[in-house]
Amino acid sequence: MINGRCECGRVRYEIGGDIEDLSHCHCSQCRRLHGAAFATFAAVYRDKFRYVSGESDLKVYASSEFNDRVFCAECGSNILVDARQDPDLLYICMGTVDGDPCLSRGISFVCRLEGVVVRNYRRT
Repeated sequence: MINGRCECGRVRYEIGGDIEDLSHCHCSQCRRLHGAAFATFAAVYRDKFRYVSGESDLKVYASSEFNDRVFCAECGSNILVDARQDPDLLYICMGTVDGDPCLSRGISFVCRLEGVVVRNYRRT
């Protein structure tokens, strides 16, 4: 079980499955929204994700015609990206994950810069 939360602790979630992929996105939108040089996301199956608390404290920002970004209305922590083109997956902001989640062998890391894949390698 993977657990996570926002900074203020109002929003808590759990994932009853594995992280399928990790990605570091360097696009200008992710840099602005995360206040960092890049944002790291974990792809998880939607049916394995559930909110434990704070669902009423969530806000949604439609950052593009393809993506909704979900964040805590109290502290502003980015929780996840709901990408409409991937109906089975959610992209969890890794900064909200508690502890050090076990990553399965062969997980793929993808780096993106303004939508272009810069590097793609697999952890073995």
